[in-house]
Amino acid sequence: MYSKFAYPFVWLIAFFVMLFLYTRLVGPLPFSVTSVTTQKSTTFDVTGEGKITAKPDIASITAGIQVQAQSVKAVQDQINGVINKVSEALKQAGVDAKDIQTANYSIFPTYDYGSGSQKITGYSASTNLLIKVRNLDNANNVIDTATNNGANQVSGVSFDIDDKTKLENEARQKAVEAAKKKAAEAAQIAGFRLGRIINYSENLQGQPRPVPMAVGALEKSAGDTRTQVEPGSSEVTVDITLSYEIQ
Repeated sequence: MYSKFAYPFVWLIAFFVMLFLYTRLVGPLPFSVTSVTTQKSTTFDVTGEGKITAKPDIASITAGIQVQAQSVKAVQDQINGVINKVSEALKQAGVDAKDIQTANYSIFPTYDYGSGSQKITGYSASTNLLIKVRNLDNANNVIDTATNNGANQVSGVSFDIDDKTKLENEARQKAVEAAKKKAAEAAQIAGFRLGRIINYSENLQGQPRPVPMAVGALEKSAGDTRTQVEPGSSEVTVDITLSYEIQ
């Protein structure tokens, strides 16, 4: 009876002896505890808009020429001659060379399908200049200078603000103030407390406004007055979203 109950104690004592010897020779057994803390957080999103209106200070004008002739060389000679003349006239009219850029240059054949077969009857070529006018008082003169020197296409005029950084910051500040005011009013009405802002996002708007011009408008009679385009005003708008913790 004694030996039957002694065996478990012998094995238990042997286990602890072996464990003691192992820790003395090898070191303590590795042991780690991983702690995971979860926290439920309720958020409240609110939007705000800030808008600043200002007068444009630059204009972008696209002017060019389209011609047709019997050969590739003929259309090239025509558009090269005219566009070079227009470019030089623009420089004399006060446009800086760095503000005159070739926007496209294309040559393609024209076909006659009347006989049931595809026959090349000639070639058509076009090229455009993208002109940036930094003095808006000179914008109307730039259009007239281009058309008077051979440009037969003006695809549009757009007005913009060259450096919108200051205006964007002003609009951003107005948007944040509007969002914070809206959040405070909503919290008071709904009966909850606002915590810290945990997220901010924004959408910036403010594109140049094009003023379309028909090609027919370029064909002036002797009694026609000079071109008159008005820059109007431009808007810079910032839409923001604030995310609050609800306490």
